[in-house]
Amino acid sequence: MSFLQIVEGPLFWVAAAVFVLGALWRVGGLIAMKRRRDIAPPTGSAAAGFIRGNLRHFLPRAAFARRTWIHLVGGYGFHLGLFVLLLFAAPHVAFLDKRILGFSWPALPRWAFILVAEIAFAGLIILWVRRISEPVMRLISDADDHVGSWLTFLVMLSGCFALQQSHDALRATHMFLVDIWLLYFPFSRLMHAFTFVLSRGHTGATYGRRGITP
Repeated sequence: MSFLQIVEGPLFWVAAAVFVLGALWRVGGLIAMKRRRDIAPPTGSAAAGFIRGNLRHFLPRAAFARRTWIHLVGGYGFHLGLFVLLLFAAPHVAFLDKRILGFSWPALPRWAFILVAEIAFAGLIILWVRRISEPVMRLISDADDHVGSWLTFLVMLSGCFALQQSHDALRATHMFLVDIWLLYFPFSRLMHAFTFVLSRGHTGATYGRRGITP
């Protein structure tokens, strides 16, 4: 069995299982976590507050927009770009079709892939430069933040190198980094991709139950 077959076969399935089970364990733990009972009579809807709390944070408040526009541009550029690449890059569509789902959907044309990849790279670089250049961000950042950023960067970069499919070594390198990324994900702050909904929703539900509009 070649290295490519290993990283696309047994190692990938192990990494995928750790990713899924680890993510479910983390999210389930947050949901099951005991919280202090709020004995005050409700004056609003916690469910509506949960939804409003999530939607409200997708855009900054006007008072802070000027100070946070770099974070907003970088964050949306990276996260939306990565989402599009994961689901609509032609090699990913083909991989999901053949290995996991058994069906496919229209993939990005090559020019769109390049454009989206550049946006995602630019967003990730902006976020990391902000992390190491702003005093407060630098103070609250630790090794986990930097490892997650650099590992994601290397996965994306190796994916671009493997796009031409000119050599199996490039594809194997990309898949090996993907496997490492999947194994690392549930035990790192990359989990915010799932937990941000619960975090924002919990705050919004608390406010909503008390009749407060954040």
